[in-house]
Amino acid sequence: MADFHQNGHIATLHNLRAKTAEEMSHELTTFAEDRKITLILPCLYSELELPAIEQIVDELSKVPYLHRIIIGLDRANAEQYRHAVKFFSRLPQNHVVIWNDSPRNLAIGERLQYHGLYPAEPGKGKNVWGCLGYMMACRDTSVMAIHDCDIATYKKDMLTRLVYPVANPRFPYQLSKGYYPRIGDGKINGRVTRLLVSPLLIALKKVVGDKDYIDFLRSFRYPLSGEFAMRTAMLPDLRIPSDWGLEIGVLSEAWRNLAPKSVCQVEISDAYDHKHQELSPEDAATGLNRMSTDICKAIFRKLAADGTVFTPNVFRTLKAVYYRTALDVLESYYNDAEMNGLTIDRHKEEQSIELFAENIMTAGHAFLDNPFETPFIPTWSRVHAADPTLMADMLTAVKDDYADLA
Repeated sequence: MADFHQNGHIATLHNLRAKTAEEMSHELTTFAEDRKITLILPCLYSELELPAIEQIVDELSKVPYLHRIIIGLDRANAEQYRHAVKFFSRLPQNHVVIWNDSPRNLAIGERLQYHGLYPAEPGKGKNVWGCLGYMMACRDTSVMAIHDCDIATYKKDMLTRLVYPVANPRFPYQLSKGYYPRIGDGKINGRVTRLLVSPLLIALKKVVGDKDYIDFLRSFRYPLSGEFAMRTAMLPDLRIPSDWGLEIGVLSEAWRNLAPKSVCQVEISDAYDHKHQELSPEDAATGLNRMSTDICKAIFRKLAADGTVFTPNVFRTLKAVYYRTALDVLESYYNDAEMNGLTIDRHKEEQSIELFAENIMTAGHAFLDNPFETPFIPTWSRVHAADPTLMADMLTAVKDDYADLA
């Protein structure tokens, strides 16, 4: 249940059940008269075939304060794009489906390639980046929110609580990060946060010493949540990672650009469940196997940029400290689950820890072998400097894709 603990690093905004989401929604409608609010939904076409998106659209249809909804559609052909436009047409808000694989958007990509600015790796990071560029080209949004399209327990109140801290003009927050308990089907979920990120940050503090950046990340109850909202002033210079390190990368940018008092985390749900990734121990390019490596690399790169010196010996020590720490943390989660009538498969959890420990070394070797790797997608400020008409042409491309449907 709710608590009121503050960790002293960033503000934690709890749900103390003393104010209804309807009250906050009414306030947001007032705030939105002067501060337009846009929601970005990065979406795979395959997600339109799952039940979660039906509930998400039904819930969003009841939200009164949204100025625009931008749906970035990935991995869709022309027929699937047509279906997606029809699927989202029941949204009463101003909304747009960006067909990322359309010939016109691919031509935009070729222009970016000419300047050496095209995101090399497809995925959520690239999708979000493109949607941000479209939104900034519209020049009418003050607050932006993002969440995924696979949330099986979605309620419109989640968005209301996520957006409220950055939309309220009396609050100082430039970024809000959602958090929630990851439980479902009688189990505690969220393996990567529980068994990789949390013990890794503890281990890093022991191995490389006190670092403000580590304390900053440890302040977040769910650093890998895909739900966050931001005031748009910082977006033109936001450096988004192109791999699975997106969420850690956004927090790293908040650390680089914002004062801690400008960042908050907000409790947005009592229960949260979404599509679960497989561990995929046999394939380093998929599932939690790939995700864990990318997350480790994102953290190592940021620490190195902040002055931390990494060597093979450091990574070997880090792996050993992480492994022992993760097993201790697992014991805590096991007892917590039993006390709450939930289950944890200790064998599978320890298998995950063993894989994550190996991937700490994999990520470390990748960093040492290529320390100058630039995994970030170029900022929109740089894109605009290289091709001043490109953002406006993005708007035209989307408009013309819609015209072809007529």
